[in-house]
Amino acid sequence: MRSFDASRERSAPSTLVGTTIDGGGWSLDVRRMTLVVAVKPHCDGCRSFLESDLAEFANVEVVFVAAATDEEYRVSSHDVVVAPSLMVELEIRAAPFYVLIDPSVSRVVAEGTLFNTIQVASEIASFVTSKPDQM
Repeated sequence: MRSFDASRERSAPSTLVGTTIDGGGWSLDVRRMTLVVAVKPHCDGCRSFLESDLAEFANVEVVFVAAATDEEYRVSSHDVVVAPSLMVELEIRAAPFYVLIDPSVSRVVAEGTLFNTIQVASEIASFVTSKPDQM
């Protein structure tokens, strides 16, 4: 069982841009498989992801993004980047959602609704293990 019908492969930026919760500039050059996790406030699936140690994603860069800042993100175990333009660029229509970017082809290669870390790790496993040079 997967969280979506089929991935819509599409282009992805080579640099992710947003702002920190405090309003500072933020950017990341995508050089390895990158999981962009869109979160929203008061979301159980988002909260469990934000509180996770992300052990399932040791070989993947994980970036949390939100459409707007929220005080809830200040107490998160992980930084959340405010990046509504990036969400539009990646065609993330609503949180909770994830996309996996493969930098070797600058494309979104997997996507789906976010339920928990085990589910997402399972859904992206074939993409991550098939790209050992990107880890």
